[in-house]
Amino acid sequence: MNILKKLAVVFMVVALPLTSVSAMTDNKATVQSFYDLLSNPASESAVKVFDKNVSDNWESIGNYSGKNKTKGVFIGQMGYFAKLIPDLNWEVEEMIASENRIVVRSRATGTPKGPLFGVDGKGKSFDILTIDIHTLENGKIVKTYHVEDWSGALGQLKGK
Repeated sequence: MNILKKLAVVFMVVALPLTSVSAMTDNKATVQSFYDLLSNPASESAVKVFDKNVSDNWESIGNYSGKNKTKGVFIGQMGYFAKLIPDLNWEVEEMIASENRIVVRSRATGTPKGPLFGVDGKGKSFDILTIDIHTLENGKIVKTYHVEDWSGALGQLKGK
């Protein structure tokens, strides 16, 4: 009986970290679906996967207006970006997982077909750094804080 108790303890010590690694891997795959949508904003399948991986009360927090974006507003914005920047690509360069949070450093590139935030780049492209912090609960993203260097993008489009 003593040997069985020791084996059970050893199993728990070995299995617990594997469970945590598995959960973090699942969380990273869930978060990746966010960037798959950003890189394929016109894709109905990317929208469906994003919708499945984001909670119904998800919030996108990225400015100081106090008006956070809902899932529906965000998906609508992606439709707009699909038309304005058809070559939009959001490349994940690093994901760091800690408990129920995933921090992502990524790079967004694209060539707007018209004015972006009032700036007509006349065929010029942008390449910017982005940072996001995603909070997950029960395998779904519930909140995303994000910062993108849109000022840098506009400077690149202006040729400065």
